[in-house]
Amino acid sequence: MRRLVLLLAVLLLASGCARTTVGGTAVAQPPLDSSSPFDEEKDSSTDPSASEDPETAPIDGEVQGVCAKLKWTDLPYPGAKAETPPSQINYDSTFDQSCRWTTKVDGVEVGVSLRYREGKQITIERTTGDWDVKGHKVTYLDRADDPDPEVDPSCVLVVPYEGGGLGIIIIDSSGKFGTVCDQGRKVAEVLIDRETS
Repeated sequence: MRRLVLLLAVLLLASGCARTTVGGTAVAQPPLDSSSPFDEEKDSSTDPSASEDPETAPIDGEVQGVCAKLKWTDLPYPGAKAETPPSQINYDSTFDQSCRWTTKVDGVEVGVSLRYREGKQITIERTTGDWDVKGHKVTYLDRADDPDPEVDPSCVLVVPYEGGGLGIIIIDSSGKFGTVCDQGRKVAEVLIDRETS
């Protein structure tokens, strides 16, 4: 009998708590990070909009795979030679390969990051549209005019690649190198051209 009374008391208390509302305002979305726009396999890694200084970011391992197919000279940003390695590689453990190229132009951080997952497509939670780029469907999310002040102008792109999925993020608020999604499309074209190389 005591157990029944105790059980009823717990149920009443729990049902009362379930109806309780908490006041306050919604928390703003954090700055765009490396994995936030992509599918359910996420972690807290950050992309060029984060505070980490790309010049001191560690490089872990050799540049290989998808990351070896893109060079600084494929990007519109000045100042680096083709053989200069990415700013960071293998920093996102939720993907099989990850790398990013970041630099500052007139004090504004700009950059490109790549993520590759073997044997599985990468998706984005919402999209702006898609393009057919050399027989590959490139889906993108244009965040150039995102009303959230915490999100840098950016474009997130995904494409089927080498039997898996490739995610590309461009961040550029400088306005000097064309629109962020045009930059992303050009990166996708370069990588698609080199897919089988």
